[in-house]
Amino acid sequence: MQIVILKDAAAVAHYGSELFAAQLKKQPASVLGLATGSTPVALYQNLIKLNQQGDISFAQAQSFNLDEYLGLPGEHPQSYRYFMNQQLFAHIDIDINNTHVPPGNADDPIAACEQYERQIAEAGGIDLQLLGIGRNGHIGFNEPSSGLTSRTRVKTLTKETIADNARFFGEGEYQPHLSITMGIGTILDAKKVVLLATGESKAAAIAATVEGPLSAACPASALQMHQNAVLVIDEAAASKLADVDFYKHIEAENQKLLKRLGKR
Repeated sequence: MQIVILKDAAAVAHYGSELFAAQLKKQPASVLGLATGSTPVALYQNLIKLNQQGDISFAQAQSFNLDEYLGLPGEHPQSYRYFMNQQLFAHIDIDINNTHVPPGNADDPIAACEQYERQIAEAGGIDLQLLGIGRNGHIGFNEPSSGLTSRTRVKTLTKETIADNARFFGEGEYQPHLSITMGIGTILDAKKVVLLATGESKAAAIAATVEGPLSAACPASALQMHQNAVLVIDEAAASKLADVDFYKHIEAENQKLLKRLGKR
């Protein structure tokens, strides 16, 4: 697990967008795993700028989103399909037919989950998966107690996650308590995983992810098993790690090696 500790949220977004840009330049027909939430927005803004400048193209790419609220159609303002259209897809040269978000209004959600897994497999698997992390360590909507080999499925959200997301819904507006989410096993199948985290509120979850035991109590700790996982975090999110200086030293040495090899 590569730990990259940067000054602030802007630096985290910049670093993350560089990873996605490098992936698209290396492999224009990449399959990208995308995420919603407040943390990825700045990264998406960077990618939009790069695309509009002609530095990168999404024309051959496909995308699969991590999750969606169960019970919300794609045109609902709080659906993740709507979020992705507004925050990214409408501003880049991707074919909207090549963008995939779990269908929150599926008549048969169980069958929809199985179909989503098939679609990912038929696309050749995810090349680069973007993640955020919840205060309780969830990735996607894989809440604590989620199986570490789980696949795309219907999940019940914890009261904590519901409370955290309540700010996005108006008073009296229907807020789903169920979701469709990629499983932890699905996420671990990605060739590379990039997790972004900023702010002190994520510090405990990051410490559990990096230094805690591999446990369903912290779903993100499953990334310890991934051969190519990168955690990009700011100083605040790193504040509860036991040895921040050591992680910074490792990353500095990594960058020196990449520079020597001409890969950075």
